Amino acid sequence: MLEILYEDYHLLIVNKPAAMLTQAPPGVPSLEALAKAYIKEKYSKPAGVYLGIPHRLDRPVSGVLLFARNTKAARHLALQFQNHTVEKVYWAAVEGPVTPAGGEWEDWLRKLPEQARGEVAEPHSPGAKHALTRYRVLEAIPGGSLLELCPQTGRMHQIRLQAALRGYAVFGDRLYGSTQSFGPPADLPRDRLIALHARSLSFVHPIKRETMTVTAPLPEVWRRLNPEPA
Repeated sequence: MLEILYEDYHLLIVNKPAAMLTQAPPGVPSLEALAKAYIKEKYSKPAGVYLGIPHRLDRPVSGVLLFARNTKAARHLALQFQNHTVEKVYWAAVEGPVTPAGGEWEDWLRKLPEQARGEVAEPHSPGAKHALTRYRVLEAIPGGSLLELCPQTGRMHQIRLQAALRGYAVFGDRLYGSTQSFGPPADLPRDRLIALHARSLSFVHPIKRETMTVTAPLPEVWRRLNPEPA
């Protein structure tokens, strides 16, 4: 079931559930497949449904995800993401008290060959890319801190890796060393949740040319952390 945050003839914006793939091969459940089925049924489209995907969220991450419903919208949105004019805001529950209470994290990161994870690297070394994230502490929570983060670059697992490098692993993120559980127990790694939520996106509507901010309510699993109301 899709949780739709905004819809018009050019855009479909949804609140992605954690543990779901943004995109997958045919036959594998994904948010893209759900969105296409929704549009096909609602608008009685006999042929295939076009959906452009200008950005993605990691499987265990929830929150705002933007689809373009036509090629013109997709092209304009892709340029905004490429030019880093889209403002992305995330909320994360991380281990420990974060100090200072606000600032920037700056690193060089690279993807490990043939692995779905990243690592810190020496500046300008092979495969290394600059990563910059601005953050502030929203409040203390049991076992850690609730952060608001604004990534200025788009590296693989950027927030997750930068937080873990400083000893503030995201709750539930075993890939980067978290010892704090999050969400219901899961037998398969792919079904495990982490406490990282794409809280909002601000961008210029590709056709109307108006600035928009779309905010995603927190999933119910966050309630035990007692963050600010969604």
